[in-house]
Amino acid sequence: MQHQRDQHSTARSRAVQLDAFGGPGVLNIREIPAPQAGPGQVRVRVTAAGLNPMDWIMTADAETAARFGLSLPAGFGTDYAGVVDQVGAGVTGFAPGDRVFGGALSRAVADFVVVDPAGAVAANEAHHTPDGVDDRTAATLAIAGRTASAALAAVAPGPDDTVLIGGAGGGVGVFAVQLARLAGARVIGTGSAASAEFLRGLGAEPVAYGDGLAERVRALAPGGVTAAIDLHGTETLHVARELGVPDSRICTIAAQVDGVSAANGANAAPGALEEIARLVAAGRLRVPVAASFPIEQIRRAAELQAGRHVHGKVVIDL
Repeated sequence: MQHQRDQHSTARSRAVQLDAFGGPGVLNIREIPAPQAGPGQVRVRVTAAGLNPMDWIMTADAETAARFGLSLPAGFGTDYAGVVDQVGAGVTGFAPGDRVFGGALSRAVADFVVVDPAGAVAANEAHHTPDGVDDRTAATLAIAGRTASAALAAVAPGPDDTVLIGGAGGGVGVFAVQLARLAGARVIGTGSAASAEFLRGLGAEPVAYGDGLAERVRALAPGGVTAAIDLHGTETLHVARELGVPDSRICTIAAQVDGVSAANGANAAPGALEEIARLVAAGRLRVPVAASFPIEQIRRAAELQAGRHVHGKVVIDL
């Protein structure tokens, strides 16, 4: 992979772009002029880009894209990791050769991204990658890690809690389960029957989603559930209410329901992402990478991720 990259001119950049909004079939690889770092910016030579549901959701149609400030031609992907190779005037704390990770809204699947290292949101930021965290893993942290942290903060689990997490095997779920366990809580995680062993490996007690979920949870936790996080729609939310969990201890990320907190990465506390990276570096939190693809297979990778049945994260190698 490194040899191929060394042969590619730094004056040009491969980038995944969309000429029309839609599904994975509209994703194309283009060769474009490489972006240049301006004042207050750094340019990163991307080595890996992690995919998230928001990548294809916000580029699915023009109306949704406009809410994120996107217009055609648009890029694709937000999470990235790589190495700084240009530093603009006025930048401090970053130098060429530094390993970094972060977010570049809908433009991360490219050879180069230009970001503001002082940026505070996943749309435009850079953080130093800790020793002990490889680039594939670092490229999965920004969106899912922050979102999980915000959701956990909304319900504040502790050693006396039993937390029901819906969609526990997905990209955000793998973080949420482990963070709840680190907080001392017991975790029951919903998923398909095929995901049961995977969820156990994260520290969750698996339960199959679908009809009868409330009864299955009662059987697992006769003492009751005290908090819930719904990472996929509203099924877990409604079951939590049925089980007597107060709305103040229920959180969603993919739905808006009156009386219930809705979390996203923008709600995460300052320093949340750096803390997650430190936990990964210390071996206390692991990030399962379900699959990795070269940039040439971006459509296949996006289709897998959009199917919402993958266990863990999907990463593009550049």
